[in-house]
Amino acid sequence: MVGVIPTSDALRLSLEAGLDLVEVSPNERPPVCRIMDFGKFKYEQKKKHAANTKTHQTVLKEVRLRPKTGTHDIEFKIKQARSFLEHKDKVKVNVVFRGRENAHHDRGRDVLAQFVAGLEDIAKVEQACKMDGAKQMSVVLAPKV
Repeated sequence: MVGVIPTSDALRLSLEAGLDLVEVSPNERPPVCRIMDFGKFKYEQKKKHAANTKTHQTVLKEVRLRPKTGTHDIEFKIKQARSFLEHKDKVKVNVVFRGRENAHHDRGRDVLAQFVAGLEDIAKVEQACKMDGAKQMSVVLAPKV
């Protein structure tokens, strides 16, 4: 903000201040220089660049249910899955069948359909309802972008 001054005077001013004389725009006539702490400037640039490049690693969270799970418990699990989806994580919903429950796969599909319907505003179905092995039915939900 000093104006146009000779290079020698600018170097003297920077030495008196204990800072560096940094050429900001070499292509201008006359070239534009600034008196600053160059190490601090580079450090702040590096921090800004690192903050901009941070990305969230998507994690597959798992929620387990049973075909006989009550509606209040399902709503609680939906709320839990909603928090996972809001943090940009995927959710795998499993319905586990044991014993005589294995004869009622339709009830498991109903539970998964209720779960998906409760999250349709923020989630999309990435993998449709399917049997994983003989005793487990699952669906994978991903956050809507």
